Amino acid sequence: MKLINALSTIYQSRYVVAFTFVTTFTTVSFCATANTNDDWDNYYDIQSIEIPKEINAQIGGLTALRNGKLAAAFHRGEVLIYDQKTREWQHFAHGLHEPLGLFELADGSLVTTQMAELTRLVDEDNDGKADFYQNISDDFGLSGNYHEFAFGPAVDSKGNYYISLNVASNYAGVFENVRGTFSPLGPSREVMTNWRNDEWKTNLRHTAGRMFSRVAYRGWVLKITPDGKTLPYASGFRSPNGLYIDNNDELWVTDNQGDWLATSPLYHVEEGKFYGHPASLVWKEGWDKDPVKMTAKELNALRTPPAALFPHAELANSPTQPIAPPKLKQFGLPADEMLIGDMNQQRLIRFLPDEVNGVMQGASIPFLETNKLGIGNNRFSFDTDGKLWIGKTHLGWAGDEGIKSVQWNKKDFLFVEDVILSEDGFELSFSMPLNDMPDISFESHTYHYHADYGSPKVDHDKNIKVLTTLSKDKKTIIAKYPVLQSGYIYTMSLNNARSSSQQRLLGDIVRYTVNEIPVNY
Repeated sequence: MKLINALSTIYQSRYVVAFTFVTTFTTVSFCATANTNDDWDNYYDIQSIEIPKEINAQIGGLTALRNGKLAAAFHRGEVLIYDQKTREWQHFAHGLHEPLGLFELADGSLVTTQMAELTRLVDEDNDGKADFYQNISDDFGLSGNYHEFAFGPAVDSKGNYYISLNVASNYAGVFENVRGTFSPLGPSREVMTNWRNDEWKTNLRHTAGRMFSRVAYRGWVLKITPDGKTLPYASGFRSPNGLYIDNNDELWVTDNQGDWLATSPLYHVEEGKFYGHPASLVWKEGWDKDPVKMTAKELNALRTPPAALFPHAELANSPTQPIAPPKLKQFGLPADEMLIGDMNQQRLIRFLPDEVNGVMQGASIPFLETNKLGIGNNRFSFDTDGKLWIGKTHLGWAGDEGIKSVQWNKKDFLFVEDVILSEDGFELSFSMPLNDMPDISFESHTYHYHADYGSPKVDHDKNIKVLTTLSKDKKTIIAKYPVLQSGYIYTMSLNNARSSSQQRLLGDIVRYTVNEIPVNY
């Protein structure tokens, strides 16, 4: 394992330059227009937390502890504990390999997913340092490919862990020695271990697919029971960097735009379903086809669509961890929604879920658009006081590093409180009465589902005539599109919307992803 860890790090550093150029260019092109709203600073206080200089300040995992302290997992493998009162850090664990999640159990131990395993960190002698590192599960494959990250865990009410596994990248191949079974579907093992030669680089790597899954269970979400049994749960993921279990034990996972992903999605993940990226299908029981040779039509018949699509560069580039605001009104937002981070954008995303015909979909709204937030927002945790802690990373791609805290100053502000799709149309509810019907512009579009990297907007209609009404209490707008289509994003820009007291609407673009349409619409 030490050899795999070391060489995987070499692969990562070798290829990081190309990825950094592409992603950073996108950020520079689009980020400048996203930070025009300074009003957020009137309602939320954002502070930076000082991190010891000897620590690489990229955060892979973050969790507010029940004792009021903060635990953070860092890029080079340390876990440190931060005391808010003294502003001091204490080392808790070290020697981990790219930990990309952190969760506190009821007994005070911490669980993290590192590249090779799901690990429990236990302080047995109560001296403030972990002295027992328990391998909960390593029942998944490693090929040595630099892109084989592992994320999580999210934990449900029964104590089951959920982790997600990246697919590998054809910018590199595999090691001669791998962990687990090697799939026979695709280029031979000999070819893939000789990926440095010119023939691989120019002719052969594309036969593996842009992203591939040659060891189990790359591109899957795994469920790990409290007794350590590892179960394949759902497939079809590319780079699923965010997992969240809601209060109803429903699992939500974000993914990143790329091959087979037209734009970055949020999935409502259910057991046994396939979510669109084909590489992982080789580990489906009874599967015998090379996914690279399958058509988009064949794959589309198998896939479950995302609950939300985030238009690339407009709303998100690389979405990260979802998290729910506190139940009590500690953060200024309703508790039955999600906040989602992004690596490239100086904003968070509010996702307001809406169940229609038994299917989850919903609205995405920009939140906290301010330069003080910065980019690289990767991991999140709310403490008992309702303060949001944010851990940043870049891993050589676009992003940042460090930790910030965000606290609502208890001043009420105007925002879209809820969005539902009914037979009457989209119903947008507001936190305060509006002074009048705002000027609303309406758009719709969809995307291609194909093997290419991303997709332009398809069937983009910018001139839709929509019937709108404002309720008597001026707290709800109903927008009735003449026609709705499944798989489309419906965008409503609420221009110059103000409350009756002339407060400006914060988060004035609503993007609703439609999968299901009410029967009597």
